[in-house]
Amino acid sequence: MPLMEVDSWLTGRRAVALPFTDECVPLCGEAKNFEGLWQSALALGRTRGWKSIELRGGRKWLGGSIPTLAFYGHVLDLTGGEPRMFERLDGSARQAVRKAEKEGVQVAVSTSREALQDFYRLQCQTRQRHGLPPQPWSFFEQIYRHVLSTQQGMVVVASLGDRKVAASVYFTAGTQAIYKYGASDYAWQQVRGSHLVMWAAMKQLAAAGVTRLHLGKTGLAHDGLRRYKLNLGAAEEMIEYVKYDLRREQFVADKDDVEGWHNRVFRKLPQWTSQLAGRLLYKHWA
Repeated sequence: MPLMEVDSWLTGRRAVALPFTDECVPLCGEAKNFEGLWQSALALGRTRGWKSIELRGGRKWLGGSIPTLAFYGHVLDLTGGEPRMFERLDGSARQAVRKAEKEGVQVAVSTSREALQDFYRLQCQTRQRHGLPPQPWSFFEQIYRHVLSTQQGMVVVASLGDRKVAASVYFTAGTQAIYKYGASDYAWQQVRGSHLVMWAAMKQLAAAGVTRLHLGKTGLAHDGLRRYKLNLGAAEEMIEYVKYDLRREQFVADKDDVEGWHNRVFRKLPQWTSQLAGRLLYKHWA
C-alpha cells in the first residue's frame, strides 16, 4: 500500500495513495494481511500528524467504510489484433475515425519534449474551456524527464496541415497502459482528431504488447465523457476513494470539487491568469 505525504500550507499534512493517480488499489491477497498494513498506516499518520489518509481504491478491504468519492473507470481490451479492436468500437466511434482519416488528419507518436509542448498548448485551451486552471508546465517537464525520456509513455498528436488539433499522453508499464491526459482544439472538433489519436494509440500500444488500456476516472455527472469511453468499447467499473479522518477517528465523505462556481470564473479569465493559478495551486490538489 504505497502512501505519499502531502504537506501543504493550504490543505494541511495528509497521506494519499497516490497523489495524481486515478486509482491505486492496495496489493493484498487477504483481509487479515491488509489489516496489518492499515494499522501501520494509522500509527504512522498519528506520529506524523496527518489530518487524513486517502486510499484511491481498495474499499473492499475496509469493512464499514463509506466511499469518500466515486467515479466510473473504463478499461479497453487491446487483444485480438487490429481488426478485432476496431470491431469492438461502437459504430459512431468507427465513423469518427474514418471521418478524421478522410479529412486528412495526420497522427504522430512521439516521446519528445516538443510533442509534449504541442500537447500542453492544447491542454491550456482545454482546461480553460472546462473552467479549470492548467497544470504548470514544470509538472509536465517532470513527466518528460521521468516517464517519456525513459520510454515509459508516449504522446500522440493529431495535425491538420500545420495546425495541432488533438493530443493525448499515455503511460505504460509492461502489458498495462493508462490514458493519462487528453486535449483538443474545440474549433476543429468536427474533424474528430481525438478519436483518431485514441485509435492510433490503441494500435501502437497493442503492437508493443500492451493488453489493457485504462482510460482513467470519469466523474459520475460527466455523461459526455462517459459515453465517449463506452463508445470505444471499454468495460466499465466503479472506482471508490476512501478517506479516514485521523482527528475524528472515522471515515468521512467528501465532495468532488471539480465542478462549481470557480469553473465560471476561470472560463472568463485570460489564459495567462489561469496558468499562473495553476502554478500556484496545482501541487496542493494532489
